[in-house]
Amino acid sequence: MTTTTRAWEKSLLSLAYEESSTSQVSPRTVEDREVLERAYAYCRSITAVHSRSFYMASRLLPSAKCRDIQALYAFCRITDDLVDDPPPGQEEPEALFAALEAWRTRTLAWDEPPPAVSFQQITDDRDLVVLAWRDVCSRFCIPQHYAQQFINTIGQDITRPRYETFADLAAYCYGVASTVGLMSMYIIGFCGPRAVPYALKLGVALQLTNILRDIGEDWRAGRLYLPLEELRLFGLCEEDIEAGIVNDRWRAFMEFQIERNRQLYAEAWPGIALLHADGHFSIAAAAELYRAILQDIERHDFDVFSRRAHVSIRGKLRRLPAIWWRSRSMRPPA
Repeated sequence: MTTTTRAWEKSLLSLAYEESSTSQVSPRTVEDREVLERAYAYCRSITAVHSRSFYMASRLLPSAKCRDIQALYAFCRITDDLVDDPPPGQEEPEALFAALEAWRTRTLAWDEPPPAVSFQQITDDRDLVVLAWRDVCSRFCIPQHYAQQFINTIGQDITRPRYETFADLAAYCYGVASTVGLMSMYIIGFCGPRAVPYALKLGVALQLTNILRDIGEDWRAGRLYLPLEELRLFGLCEEDIEAGIVNDRWRAFMEFQIERNRQLYAEAWPGIALLHADGHFSIAAAAELYRAILQDIERHDFDVFSRRAHVSIRGKLRRLPAIWWRSRSMRPPA
C-alpha cells in the first residue's frame, strides 16, 4: 500500500521528528529492586483495571517489555485522570492546571533524584508509578519531548471542549495517542525514523476509535470530540448530539468517520513490521481489537448515545489466532 501524507499529517510529523535533534537527560533510577518490583506491580494493576484491551495486548509481549509498557500506560492513565477524575473540590481549571504541572515536575524532572527509594518513603501510590516510569525512561532513553507533548495535550481538555476542523482534532489525537505510540517504540524496539509516520497514523486511528465509541459519554461530560465543520457538512449540529437521535444524516456522518478511521488503520498496518519482531503480535492485536469496535458501532446502527461499543472477551480471543497469523508474515514496507 502506498502511504499518503495528508496536509494535517505534515505538521504532526514535524512534531514527531523534532526530538531526534535534541539531547536527552539521563533519568536517575532506583537501585532497590524490591521497591521497583512493587512499583511495576502497581502499574500492572492500573493497566488491568482501566484498559482490558491494552492489558491483553501488552501481555502478548515478552514479560520484560510487557512490564515496561504497562509502566508507560500507568503514567499516561494517571496524567489523564488528573483532569478527568480530580478529587472533590479540585475541579476548577486553576486547580486542574496546578495538579497537572505538579505531576509534570514529578515525572519529567529527570535530573532530580526519584521521589522515593524505600517502602517507608512511599506516601502516595503515584510515587510507585513515577519510580517505574523513570526506570523505563532511563533504560530506553525515551525522548522527554513526547511526554511533554502528551501532558500539554491532556491540559487542553481543561479549557478546550470543541474542535472546529479535522486537522484540529488530529493534532489532539497526536498529542494524546500518537505520542504514546512513539514512546512505546523505544520500549519495543524499532528500525529508525521511517517507523515514525506509521506510529503517528496508528495513534490517530486508535484515538479516533475512542472518540467514536465515547461520543455519548463525552457529551455528558461537556465535551465533543467531533469536527464541527464536518457535522455541519452532514446537516448536523450540537443539538442533534444532545438529542441522541440516530437518523439518516447521523448514519451518513458516522459512515464517513468510520471509513476514514479504517483507512488510517490500513495505512498504519505495514509499519508494524518496522518494530522488533517480538512486538509484532502485540501491536497488531492492539490495532485489530480496537478496529473491531468500529464493527460493533455499525452492528448497533451507529447508536453511540445509549450504549458504549465494545468487543467482548470471547470476541477478542476469537480474533487472536488470525491476528497472530497475519503478524507472522509481516514484511517491512518498501
